[in-house]
Amino acid sequence: MLAGGERRKPASSFAGSRGHCLVSSLAHPYPPGHAEGVAAQDDTAQLPEEFERVLRTFEEYLRLRKGRSEHTIRAYRSDVRSLIAHLLADPGRCSLTDLDLRALRSWQAAQSATGIARSTLARRASSVKTFTAWAQHMGLIADDPAARLQSPRPYRELPAVLRKEQAASALDQAKKRAEDRTEGSADAIEIRDQLIVELLYSCGIRVGELCGLDIADLDLGNNVLRVLGKGNKERVVPYGRPARDALDMWLREGRPLLAVPASGDALLLGKRGRRLDQRQARRAVHRVLAAAADVPDLGPHGLRHSAATHLLEGGADLRVVQELLGHASLATTQLYTHVSIGRLRAVHEQAHPRA
Repeated sequence: MLAGGERRKPASSFAGSRGHCLVSSLAHPYPPGHAEGVAAQDDTAQLPEEFERVLRTFEEYLRLRKGRSEHTIRAYRSDVRSLIAHLLADPGRCSLTDLDLRALRSWQAAQSATGIARSTLARRASSVKTFTAWAQHMGLIADDPAARLQSPRPYRELPAVLRKEQAASALDQAKKRAEDRTEGSADAIEIRDQLIVELLYSCGIRVGELCGLDIADLDLGNNVLRVLGKGNKERVVPYGRPARDALDMWLREGRPLLAVPASGDALLLGKRGRRLDQRQARRAVHRVLAAAADVPDLGPHGLRHSAATHLLEGGADLRVVQELLGHASLATTQLYTHVSIGRLRAVHEQAHPRA
C-alpha cells in the first residue's frame, strides 16, 4: 500500500490490457490540427482508468505521507494530469514507461506556449518532478526522467508593501469601525474584519494559516499564536497589544453573535457561523484596505509582505523573521531585504566613510 511506502513491481500493465495502446481509449485532449499541447492545463481530460488509479494513489501519497494541503494536491493533480494527457496524445507513447526527458521537454514547451508566467511554469515542473520521483520509487517507471529536467527560474519580483503610515491608517480605521457600532451580526463582521487585518499584519501569517486558527491555538497569557504552516509545520508567533485588544473584543463581543453548533473551535467565523474560508478572509481585507484613503489594496499577502519588511527595517534579525514567517528557505526571507531603498540608503550614509 502507498501509505506504508511499499514499492510495486514495474507495471507493464500501464501499456494497456493485452499490450495494446491506451491512446484509443483516451478522450483526446487536443482537437485535430491543434498545436500539440497548447491546451496544456486541462484538468477535465478523462484519462484511461489505469492512469486515473495512478493519480489517485499519488494524491494519497501527497495527503498521507507528505501532509500536503488539499489546495496543493489539486494543483499537483492538474499538473500531472496535463502531463499524462500530453504523453498519450503522441500516438507513439502509450504508457508511463514511455515517459522520458524528451516527452517532458515537449510538455514543458507546450506549457510555455500558452504564455503563462515563469513562476507557474516552475511550479508545474516541480509538481512533475515530485510525481516522477514517486513513480520511480513505486516501481511504475525504471528511471526518473525529470531528474535532468531544468525548471525555468522565476523572476524574483520585489513584493509590493505598504508604508508604515499606510498600514497604521488602515488598521486605525478598521478599529474605529469596529468600535463605532450597534449590536448585531453586521457589527460582529466589523469586529472580525479588524481582527483579520491586525493578525495578518501583526503576525505576518498566511491567509490560510489565519483561517485554520482554533481558539485552542491562542496563548492569551503570553500573547502568542500556535500556527500550522506549510507541510504541517507548527510554529509559535507573537502578536502585539493592538492585536490582543482586537482578539479580546472579538471573543467577548463578536464571535458569540455568529457562533452556531457547527462553529466548533474555529477562531474566525463567517456570517453563517462556520469557519471562515480564505475567500471570505480576502474579501474582508479588500474591504478594509479599500475603505482607507491613500492605501493601496495589496490584499492579505500584501499585509504579510509589509509585516516582514517593517520587521527588517526595525532591525529584526533575518533568521528570526524567517522563523516568524515560516519560510523553509532563508533565501525567501532575504527577498525582503531588497525592498526598502530608503533603509539601505540610511544605513549606507550612517556607516560608509564615503557616503
